[in-house]
Amino acid sequence: MIFIAILIGCILGAIVGINVPMVSYTMSGYLAISIIAALDSVFGGITSVLKGNFDLKIFVTGFFGNAILSILLTYLGQKLDVDIYLAAIVVFVGRMFTNLAIIRRYYIDKWTKKDSNDLNKKFTKN
Repeated sequence: MIFIAILIGCILGAIVGINVPMVSYTMSGYLAISIIAALDSVFGGITSVLKGNFDLKIFVTGFFGNAILSILLTYLGQKLDVDIYLAAIVVFVGRMFTNLAIIRRYYIDKWTKKDSNDLNKKFTKN
């Protein structure tokens, strides 16, 4: 089911990407930081699902809250002529790598336990 949703999202993203005009240079910084913030929330949501404590309200508020905060930091940084958005990038990307490591460890543990259970079943049947 999740793979169908991913496939539909990729197809819709490609169709929208082809038909939407290019993002202007002045807006590209805002778009980039909001995408990083959104990806951080998505990886956090996946981690929460794997841990069994996912809450949709927390996910949605975090998704939009992170995106809005990062856009505001980018705007403030441009007005002050200081690269404040770099702090948001460091935090969000660091959390993304942490969540990705948790997801990776979860699936590696799941696969290795499955393999060891399969081996145990083979040896106990013989």
